[in-house]
Order: sequence, then structure tokens, then C-alpha cells
Amino acid sequence: MSTDAPMRVGLDAEGRGDRSSGPIACRFDALLFDFDGVLIESEYAGNRQIAEYLTGIGHPTTPERAMDDFMGLAGADFHAALERRLGGPIPASFHAARAVEDERAMREGIGEVAGAASFVRALPPGLPRAIVSSSRTDWIRRHLDHIGLADAFGEHIYSGREHVARGKPAPDLYLYGAARLGVAIGRCAIIEDSPVGATGAVASGGHVIGLTAGRHCGPAYADRLRTIGVAAVAADFGEVAALIA
Repeated sequence: MSTDAPMRVGLDAEGRGDRSSGPIACRFDALLFDFDGVLIESEYAGNRQIAEYLTGIGHPTTPERAMDDFMGLAGADFHAALERRLGGPIPASFHAARAVEDERAMREGIGEVAGAASFVRALPPGLPRAIVSSSRTDWIRRHLDHIGLADAFGEHIYSGREHVARGKPAPDLYLYGAARLGVAIGRCAIIEDSPVGATGAVASGGHVIGLTAGRHCGPAYADRLRTIGVAAVAADFGEVAALIA
């Protein structure tokens, strides 16, 4: 556990982290971060594109419905959920449309969830931390660089597509990340935003904080996460800081 002085990050007028109070206190031995929707604002944009595509081929879908159905899934799990929604095979045009959107996002970059970068930078330097995400590692590294956190996690960037056989909602990725950090999962705080991710995080045995700071999180989102069994819900990173202190 970190021995840094017990200070915690505050919030500025825009709800972002304020480093003037010094390093954040942390009673846990490590932090595990989901990525999309926790550190970057990618969930709404990605699910809006899915909704627009499905609507265009005769399956009227809102971004909110797409988030309910697909958020937090990747690879085979995402494709299976999409096939259930379509009632059949995924058209080749869908993959082409997703590739165009991914290329745009990689080229332009996606901004942070409010306060995310300041929060990470204010963590005690020696506190182990990792990213545990359903996204590819090249996607994660590109957007970490975009929000100024290129070196914040070192080699500890783990993908449910690349590092474990079973991605979210299985608990495997969280257990893998904790093991790579050399910390027992029960001594890790996990920051998650999606119901799929929260399900796996709770099953792993970590202390799960549901974050509802992203623009994709509607009024009922906190209750959905509580129903899954998260230990606490935070509306912003200032509340996360208080919860881990």
C-alpha cells in the first residue's frame, strides 16, 4: 500500500481534477482502470455509429439502446450480441463502416472523460496501476498519448482480446491485470463504467467503483451498476479520489 502523504485531489470549476492538493491518498495496493468510458469519451461516439448503421439497414436503434446491448463487449462476444440484435449474420458492410470509424478516431484522437488525466497524474508515483480493457492495446496507447498519459501505465496495458481467453464479462482480465502487478485482486480497486465490465469486475473479487462521469451515463446508470453489486458509485473523479482514500 502506498505510504504517500494522505492528500486527495479536488475539483476545479469544470469538474476536473485539481492537483494543487498533492498526491491522492489510496488505501488500496493497486488500481485497475477500464478504458473506454472511464478514461476517454469513446462509448457514446462508438455506440452512436452502431445505432446509425443499424437504423440505416432497417433495425431502428438509438445510441442508448446500442449502449444497453453492446457496451463493454468486444470480439466474439460483441459479434454474437450484434447477430442476436440482427437475427442473423453480420453484413460485411458493418465491418467496413466500423473500420472507417476506427480509422477516424485513431487519426483525430478521442478526448478524456472529465478529470481523468488529472486524476491519474495525481496518483502516488509508486502506486501500481493497470488498464484492463476490451479494446486493442494499439487503440489504448494511441488515446493515452492523445490525452497526455502515454507513460502513465508503463507496460501494464491489458486487453481482453489479446491477453486472456475469456474477455468481459468474465473476471479473467481483472485477475490477469492484478497478477501482472503482483497484487492480490482483493487489494485492488477497479474503476468501471459499463454493466458488462462491472459484472466481471465484481466477480473477480476486487473492490469495484462504478464511474458515471462519461457522457454516455444517463440518470438511471448508477442504479444499474449498484444492482450488479459494485461497492460504490462515483459521479466524477473527485468522488473516486474520496472513495479510495
